[in-house]
Amino acid sequence: MVKVDLITGFLGSGKTTFIKKYARYLMEQGQNIGILENDFGAINVDMMLLRELEGENCELEMVAGGCDKDCYRRRFKTKLIAMGMCGYDRVLIEPSGIFDVDDFFDALHEEPLDRWYQIGNVITVVDASLEKTLSKEADYVLASEVANAGCVLLSKTQDASAEEIRQTVAHLNRALQEIHCSRVLKDEVICKDWEDFTEKEFKKILESGYLVEDYEKLYVDQDEIFQTLFFMDEKIAVSKAKHAAKKIFADPACGGVLRVKGFLQDGKNWLELNATQHETTLKPIGVGQDVLIVIGEKLNEEKIRYYLE
Repeated sequence: MVKVDLITGFLGSGKTTFIKKYARYLMEQGQNIGILENDFGAINVDMMLLRELEGENCELEMVAGGCDKDCYRRRFKTKLIAMGMCGYDRVLIEPSGIFDVDDFFDALHEEPLDRWYQIGNVITVVDASLEKTLSKEADYVLASEVANAGCVLLSKTQDASAEEIRQTVAHLNRALQEIHCSRVLKDEVICKDWEDFTEKEFKKILESGYLVEDYEKLYVDQDEIFQTLFFMDEKIAVSKAKHAAKKIFADPACGGVLRVKGFLQDGKNWLELNATQHETTLKPIGVGQDVLIVIGEKLNEEKIRYYLE
């Protein structure tokens, strides 16, 4: 049977970066893998970032969003049926920033998927410098993803202090308590710079599995909690984009901004922009598209556009 790993994580946590490292490790072990991207945005930036993995041992697929929940579930199941005939050893699924893990479990226990697939691991990626103040709805999303994870992988630990990491784990445990989940995170939290990962860390991830925890379910409408604003063909200079990102995060009038990401053209070269409250990074990328995406809660498009102009 084909093993399936679900990689969840809060918006901007670093899921795509982890998948790139994890996928390369699996391919080095001789595995043929498929990566299924689930994205509700008009432009799937993460899909573009994973293109470099495509080759003889790795294929990329995407489930298009922009529809109601039942329609999305049908598309998700149909895509997995098609992928079940491709001869993969393992499939990695990266959902959108908001995802009900129960939908994942339910789908894989339905025919014919239950004859082809076996749930491997549920891995949740969390920024080691997690925002201290999140809305009740955002905390619920975070806790519901962590509740079933076999391992919780902290990202950007090299940029976080020991106290920030301690506070992040404490925040996760408080969020679990808020949804009346009895789980308390301990040894399942992996806290190490990803660049220093060895066989030991990857083996722990591969053997982490998943949990089925009881907790209080809330109805979450992703469109009411998180917004995604697209700014296309703005031709923003690199220096201006970095400055604008800092201003956007610093100005409460812009809303609860969680992440700014996208691509910028610097002469003939493309750069990937990834900005959070704590840092802004620019990395070369082979192919891009002139777009900046702002993700957050109760966003003020007019105010954000002011800083980008």
